[in-house]
Amino acid sequence: MAKSEDKPVDLDTLRQDIDSIDSQIHALLNRRARCAQQVAEVKQREFEAAQQFESGADSSSAQQLLFYRPEREAQVLARVKAANNGPLADDTVAYIFREIMSACLALEKPMEVAYLGPEGTFTQAAALKHFGHAVISVPQTTIDAVFAQVESGQCHYGVVPVENSTEGMVSHTLDAFMNSSLKICGEVELRVRLNLLIGEGGRDDIQRICAHQQALAQSRRWLDANFPNVERVAVSSNGEAARMAAEQPGVAAIAGDLAAQQYELNKLAENIEDQPDNTTRFLVIGRENVAASGRDKTSIVVSAHNRPGALFKLLEPFEQNNVMLTRIDTRPSRTETWTYVFFIEFEGHQDDPKMAAILDTIAQQTVMCKILGSYPKAAL
Repeated sequence: MAKSEDKPVDLDTLRQDIDSIDSQIHALLNRRARCAQQVAEVKQREFEAAQQFESGADSSSAQQLLFYRPEREAQVLARVKAANNGPLADDTVAYIFREIMSACLALEKPMEVAYLGPEGTFTQAAALKHFGHAVISVPQTTIDAVFAQVESGQCHYGVVPVENSTEGMVSHTLDAFMNSSLKICGEVELRVRLNLLIGEGGRDDIQRICAHQQALAQSRRWLDANFPNVERVAVSSNGEAARMAAEQPGVAAIAGDLAAQQYELNKLAENIEDQPDNTTRFLVIGRENVAASGRDKTSIVVSAHNRPGALFKLLEPFEQNNVMLTRIDTRPSRTETWTYVFFIEFEGHQDDPKMAAILDTIAQQTVMCKILGSYPKAAL
């Protein structure tokens, strides 16, 4: 007897299935949120019990350790991406879970995150990418102010730019670590897509184009070809440029999607950056060390002896132990003329015995060796 062909599913049935699935998702989201609340209660009890045995505990620092666990979140995101079988893309699934974790964490302890502002900058976009939209993002006018907000406990964490793929390192961020006790707790890589934005009018109405100096440099060839005779003005940030474009007729801004949304600007052109793979890396700074996630990096700053072969000796332990270096940069030392410090990043965690041995060797042969932190690598 011939098999009858399956009847195609009608639209009403599919909609009923979606409604049913949505109900299940809703129930599971609230179930997860209740678990997060219970986690907070357990952590609070453990913290209060520990305080009974430890006098003089730094409660502000302890509460950071109590709630947010960067290595735990990195492990969750890596696991859900590895388990994803589509049709949703891995990055889409990771974004959804990031927002779920952000919302649940806010039930435990709402976090305030300082970033290099004003609103609408790529640094704010990086903060939201890393922490999710449930955090309270607090704009600061300078990188030093971001450090100060975290050092004082006014904000739990901070986000600062450290490197652009076309313009190089942000020296001010590196210098800020020299006199700070803060640790690197994470990193964020953000694809920089630049837009030409305006409040009102069109291309013929533009009298000035404002942006951060790096954004102007990153879109120089496009500007030369399209607006060769229009004045270009460097301002403190792309967010500030967007604010000016929203308030001043004739001013256009170069900024990202977040700034366009924040200041309700029109896009006259998209993706005007000269390099299509233009990416900026940001560091998350906090007051605590981060446990190993299984996929980590470590950053250190060292001052070598001023003698022949010093740099070779400094790097030799990494080669001998087959450890991958990911970054080496040089900055002038502020203690002696014509001497320098080295910022070095490498794969691995400082608590790993092999890494600990390397760091011990470096400390013995240098004037100064400061561990800036071990932290989960930026998500792929």
